Amino acid sequence: MNSVLHQAAHAVRFDWGAVGGGAIAEGADVAVVVDVLSFSTSLSVAADLGIVVLPYPWEAEDAATYAAQHRAVLALGRSVAGPGEVSLSPVSVRAADPMERLVLPSPNGSAISVQLAAAVTTVVGAALRNARAVADWIAREHDAESASIAIVAAGERWPDGSLRPAIEDLWGAGAVLAALEDHDWPGLSPEAAMAADAYRLIAGREESHLMACASGRELVDAGFAEDVAVAAEVGTSMTVPLLSDRGFIAAP
Repeated sequence: MNSVLHQAAHAVRFDWGAVGGGAIAEGADVAVVVDVLSFSTSLSVAADLGIVVLPYPWEAEDAATYAAQHRAVLALGRSVAGPGEVSLSPVSVRAADPMERLVLPSPNGSAISVQLAAAVTTVVGAALRNARAVADWIAREHDAESASIAIVAAGERWPDGSLRPAIEDLWGAGAVLAALEDHDWPGLSPEAAMAADAYRLIAGREESHLMACASGRELVDAGFAEDVAVAAEVGTSMTVPLLSDRGFIAAP
């Protein structure tokens, strides 16, 4: 891969999916994974409740064994979860019985988090609910003159498995980047600046835009409009999910 595609000349970088995320995270101090509908939204809801979240590959055959080994609840796919069972749905996480640990597989945000954990010291999860908190934490815990930040929009998948850039993840990533700019954080790449500008265009109208975008419509049509509404709870969470060797925990 051409090295310029890593955006290494810039301290704050933005790109899409597993491949783009791996490229811009090379040499980064912090990687922020954004999967608004729904991994990082469900992650933020769980973190608010004090639940340790273990990311895991989607549809892994050993997921149940992994959950049992860690004495964790395994989140199921929305389409197969029954009443009272936890799924990738943030509403189901919020309504679940108290738990200490949750294995939360997803095809995009969760898988990317696992991938980046092998390459970057610090991985955090961001959604519209906690984008400001994530930016504030980065500004508080890292030096703007020396730290490099990779913001990864997870995106979705087309039926053939190729990346579908999902606009809700552009907005979520942009919300983090816009908040970093509010801290006068320097060094945004043109790609990162574009994402920040994209968020500012819809700021204040997040819920209507989430409901109307392709991924939002898909969930609404499937009966999960409440999940989209939770994703639109902009700025309601002050929790920063930080990936540790125990899983995602609330950053101090």
